[in-house]
Parts: sequence; C-alpha cells; structure tokens
Amino acid sequence: MEIISNWLLVILVFTLFGAVGGYFFKKASQNGFNVSRYLILNLGLGGFFYGVGAILNIITLNYLPYTIVFPLTSITYIWTLVISYFFLKEVISVKKVVGTLLIITGSFLLIL
Repeated sequence: MEIISNWLLVILVFTLFGAVGGYFFKKASQNGFNVSRYLILNLGLGGFFYGVGAILNIITLNYLPYTIVFPLTSITYIWTLVISYFFLKEVISVKKVVGTLLIITGSFLLIL
C-alpha cells in the first residue's frame, strides 16, 4: 500500500489531465465541426492533455500493477463532475454524485 501512496500524486495528475482533455474536446464541439481556429485550438489542447495524461499513466504502469492503476483511473469521474459544474455550468444531480461515488468505492475496494 505504501508504493501506491508514493504514486498517488501522479495518479491524481493523469486523471485530472484526462478530464481536462475531455473538457477541451467538449469545447471544440460547441460550435459544430466547422474548421476554425477555435476548433483547432480546443482539439489541440484536448489532445495535449489526453496525451500527457496517457504518458503519465504508462509511466505509472511501469511501477504499479495494472489491476491497481486501471481501477484508480475512475478518479477521472470526480474531476469530470467538478469541471462540468464549474466550467460548463452543467447541473450535477444527486444521482450523478451517488453513481460516481459508487464507482470510486468499487475501484478502491478492488485495490485493497
């Protein structure tokens, strides 16, 4: 369990980057798919954050078992809820929060 705590910050960062990448992909789609500077910028930023997150994920997999790292990627759901609420002004229902908490709880039970 100690080795997981050493990598927890990296896991938090790559899950955050995955959620931020998704945010920029969502922004890219808001004006349709007409080629524009807005579309290209947001696709580029989304790809950058997804890519860096994937690289950090791969590095983490060199040091932790897949059966630990993959369930912990569910932390992305927490970041997604926060980003969608604060930046996209989406409504976060109790059902979404409970569902996310159940996924997170299940993921942590898998790694114990």
